[in-house]
Amino acid sequence: MNRTPWRRRREPLDHVESAALLPAPGDPVLSRDRLTTLEEHLMNEIRQAQDRKSTGAQPQTVALFPPSSPEPPRRTGSRRLALIGAAAAVAVLAGTIGVAQLTGQKAVEAAGPPEGSVPASVVQVAQGTTEGLSSTVDRISVAAVKEKLPEPRPGQFIYIKSQVSWLTMSENVDTGKSETYVQKLHGRQVWLSPDGRRGWLIEPGNGTTSRDGLTLDDEGEALEPSIGSPSYDYLKTLTTDPDELLKKIYEETEGQGNGPDQQAFTTIGDLVMEQVMPAELTSALYRAAAKIPGVVVVDDTTDAVGRHGIAIARTDETGGARTEWIFDPKTFSYLGERTVQMRDMEGVEAGTVTGHTAITERAVVDAMKELPGAKGKV
Repeated sequence: MNRTPWRRRREPLDHVESAALLPAPGDPVLSRDRLTTLEEHLMNEIRQAQDRKSTGAQPQTVALFPPSSPEPPRRTGSRRLALIGAAAAVAVLAGTIGVAQLTGQKAVEAAGPPEGSVPASVVQVAQGTTEGLSSTVDRISVAAVKEKLPEPRPGQFIYIKSQVSWLTMSENVDTGKSETYVQKLHGRQVWLSPDGRRGWLIEPGNGTTSRDGLTLDDEGEALEPSIGSPSYDYLKTLTTDPDELLKKIYEETEGQGNGPDQQAFTTIGDLVMEQVMPAELTSALYRAAAKIPGVVVVDDTTDAVGRHGIAIARTDETGGARTEWIFDPKTFSYLGERTVQMRDMEGVEAGTVTGHTAITERAVVDAMKELPGAKGKV
């Protein structure tokens, strides 16, 4: 079963039966679409775990993520098998299958350090301020308008290349001691059609795909696009008035995430991270974000590849994680996103960087799996 990063679909009948393998869910911290993406990936890992059990393979822990995000991404239909924000872990313990979902804090049980992971870094966190927020967002919004890409035509594809890393945790079920890890930084490439019906994802570094990748094509009847599961064609129909746009986001995300303000911020972050949209809309989204209570400016932070920047950020009051949208301090162009824990929370130390992304290329290409400036395909 495949999903586009941005579109909800009806689930197949066997999904209901497979869901019995999962424990009863708690109150989700992630958006509905991110949880759906993670659940789908978890079910895939459970099936693989059963295969390993039948062949006598050794237990292992597998890390997943949403994105922003997007969605996980995201951050909603967000993004994508992506991005975004929290991760999940699947553990195979002593011949039994244990599923542990992270909501940005702690896994219930795990089987040692996840393969391909490294200890999470703990950084000195700069405090944010509302001073200068308006002028900073003005500069970012003006820069967004100047960064216009060609509008994708039918048959073309939006291409996003990034470097990403997400949180996973390991807990010794005998001692209760947990350790925090992040995935090794790895590449991610996504192709999306303007109508959202077709797509391709390559991300072998996360265990999400093979080196060839996997299809994100729509299978069956597509649902109506929305703020949470948009396409380029849908996004270009939206208003560019920041107040009206923010009102629409609040209305469409009502009841999701950790409160309306946090979910609105997450939704906007998911949109701007792994998507191409009309430049005027991107500008309006930044101006809308500045109107959300709790949004601050952070003077210095770094993206996943070490580029320093200024950030627009907000801390989730429930989980204590601060999401930072990072911009070049001179050009104010978008660089990436960082999530850092602002207070100790169920085994995650304050200052722990739990998510890191860096967008390294955005383009419009003529064919699926085509690279910008290249005649061939990956």
